[in-house]
Amino acid sequence: MNAHPVFCTIVPPHILDKLARADDPALAEPARRTLRADSAHRTRRLTATLAAPGTPRDTPRRTVYDARHRTTLPGHKVRGEGDDAGKDATVNRAYAGLGATFELYLKAFGRHSIDDNGLPLDASVHYDEKYNNAFWDGTQMVFGDGDGEIFLDFTIPVDVIGHELTHGVTQYTANLTYSGQSGALNESVSDVFGSLIKQYALGQTADQADWLIGAGLLASGVSGVALRSMKAPGTAYDDDVLGKDPQPATMSGYVTTDDDNGGVHLNSGIPNHAFYLLARELGGKAWERAGHVWYDTLTGGDLPAEASFSDFARLTVAAATARFGGGAEQEAVVKAWSQVGVPTGA
Repeated sequence: MNAHPVFCTIVPPHILDKLARADDPALAEPARRTLRADSAHRTRRLTATLAAPGTPRDTPRRTVYDARHRTTLPGHKVRGEGDDAGKDATVNRAYAGLGATFELYLKAFGRHSIDDNGLPLDASVHYDEKYNNAFWDGTQMVFGDGDGEIFLDFTIPVDVIGHELTHGVTQYTANLTYSGQSGALNESVSDVFGSLIKQYALGQTADQADWLIGAGLLASGVSGVALRSMKAPGTAYDDDVLGKDPQPATMSGYVTTDDDNGGVHLNSGIPNHAFYLLARELGGKAWERAGHVWYDTLTGGDLPAEASFSDFARLTVAAATARFGGGAEQEAVVKAWSQVGVPTGA
């Protein structure tokens, strides 16, 4: 596959841009540093290539490194697969999050790591000084510690870890182009599986889940609960510094912009909400039916790299029919997309 990994971060540029313009230097400067670092990484990702195929296995191969607040990756190895937990809670959370992601993909979907060929899962923690982001760089995970004023440690929410690693799954499967609607789908797929990884780890059903992305990441002084809400896009935060969550839930609020690769972190709220509606309609454990429809669509080989929302929706209907024979699952898929204003052709 001629896939070129893209540099994908959990915190959208519009949030960091807002912070960078804050009057308080303690808020503005970490955001500016983060934006500069992210810009440099995006440039470097243009030359990335995929890892060579490995050997599928039913156990992960995790390695966690400590960047020691520098930017040289991966840093110093601090925990390998099977090593006991140490005193650094950040290291332990990263290790556990890598494992939770591996387990969901293996147990629910029969996938052997990110590439389905046993790709080792590497992560670096304590990246840079007050770095307000986490990212997948095409080969590994990287976590900042946050500035402590707006963002806390980026290893705290397991769905953040799952979200970023899922960019790797997309990279090795549909390789959705990171702009416009295909880019919003790329972001949404990561939110979907990030949420499923959290739900699987907690043993939650669809009605028990909070459907928040990044809950626990915002500091106590921030008026908000998370970075995004799949249940109610546009409601995750409403803060004096961050502003109000701008995500739309339906096509009536679709954002046309040149920023953020065509609004990939904004318009992802629409397919996010469709998945939430499907999962709640079907009930039970979301990875068992709704998750399979999305996974089959992502990995089935028919999804074009520059897929539109309607392309993806149409293929989810086909996936529901192929896996479940139509019936309640197919009807629920069509209904969910209709509720967010995306045609399926069904």
